[in-house]
Amino acid sequence: MTPLNETHNPALRSWLASAHVAGCDFPLQNLPFAVFRRQGCAEAFRGGVAIGDQIVDLVALADSGTLAGLAQTACLAAAQSSLNTLMALGAEAWSALRLALSRDLREGALQQAAVQACLVPQAGVEYTVPARIGDYTDFYTSVYHATNIGKQFRPDSPLLPNYKWVPIGYHGRASSIAVSGQAFHRPVGQTMPPGATVPTVGPCERLDIELEIGIFIGTGNAVGDAIAITQAEDHVFGVCLLNDWSARDIQGWEYQPLGPFLSKNFASTISPWIVTMEALAPYRAAFTRPAEDPQPLPYLDSPANREQGALDLQLEVLLQTPAMRAAGQPATRLVQTNYRHAYWTIAQMVTHHTINGCNLQPGDLFGSGTLSGPTLDQAGALIELTQGGKQPVTLPNGEVRTYLEDGDAITLRGWCERPGAARIGFGECVGTVLPSKT
Repeated sequence: MTPLNETHNPALRSWLASAHVAGCDFPLQNLPFAVFRRQGCAEAFRGGVAIGDQIVDLVALADSGTLAGLAQTACLAAAQSSLNTLMALGAEAWSALRLALSRDLREGALQQAAVQACLVPQAGVEYTVPARIGDYTDFYTSVYHATNIGKQFRPDSPLLPNYKWVPIGYHGRASSIAVSGQAFHRPVGQTMPPGATVPTVGPCERLDIELEIGIFIGTGNAVGDAIAITQAEDHVFGVCLLNDWSARDIQGWEYQPLGPFLSKNFASTISPWIVTMEALAPYRAAFTRPAEDPQPLPYLDSPANREQGALDLQLEVLLQTPAMRAAGQPATRLVQTNYRHAYWTIAQMVTHHTINGCNLQPGDLFGSGTLSGPTLDQAGALIELTQGGKQPVTLPNGEVRTYLEDGDAITLRGWCERPGAARIGFGECVGTVLPSKT
């Protein structure tokens, strides 16, 4: 677990005024990473760090002569077209760059003029997926989501026997993961209509969201070497937002016995900004289980994980329909919940993933699985929110939704705030549904 240090001081102020605007996601205490380039040009994508409404261009910063030592090494690694090289350097290098940036962006910094020359307005850039994602693993860490879904199929026994003993996950498709702004066509697949004896092939009719966080792996491990829970978070670079779209009708027909396939591999959308584990240090919380539940097995347990394994991260889902967009109406909030409701921690996911000797690599991505809270208004998927389609949601303009329709745009947002710490945010994760090509 990352200890608090001078970069977390809530009293710190930047010489950039936009970093202090109320509700700003990117104050001096955050400093998340993305990969970007200016819109409308053919320049190379490269790493950047958010501050206020600007981006510190890490190519320009590396050339500016303001950094030295490990911070300069990390900056050069981050100045590439993906963050994998930076991720591979490890926590000491990540922290050195973060500290140098924090000091150079503070009021009174001697390097203000040099760093100011490296700024690019966020309003004029485009982003790409921040790392080369070699492998993607989707977990199932919300006991509330698992219970709500289970009740629809197994009312008398919604949770399967293994759920409270083992972090459940499956390996997904990395090639269809795209950055915020993604617009994808409604997927096509096989379904078995009620009462039919032969399946049909056609566009998904029950397209759903999945509110998740994405966890980017930093340093990896050798094949055969398990990562102990006491070292697990040293291998995690940071966290982003993730919408792991799901075709529920296709999934219902195909998932037995091996799990989701076409119902999940058509699109996943992540936010461009990765908030580092170091930036999240002030928002750690105790990880507890109900006393009557099985407690984690020894390899999934440690004093540090019990004391601060959870993360107090607020999450929300917003929907804007085509009619709302045409009328100039903003997106409306469907759900607000918190990641601290998760049944398994980030450290437990990393540890369990490698207990069999599986080798993680820099840039690998974990999905947390749908994050739902204890009440249905905190449900991270429409299949829960509408109770399997039985209770449609009525929007402020009178429109009704059970599942997503063509043209619907979903926005995920996330932020951390608590007394004695600066509020930090994750930006937005936006995706739009296009009509099927079939």
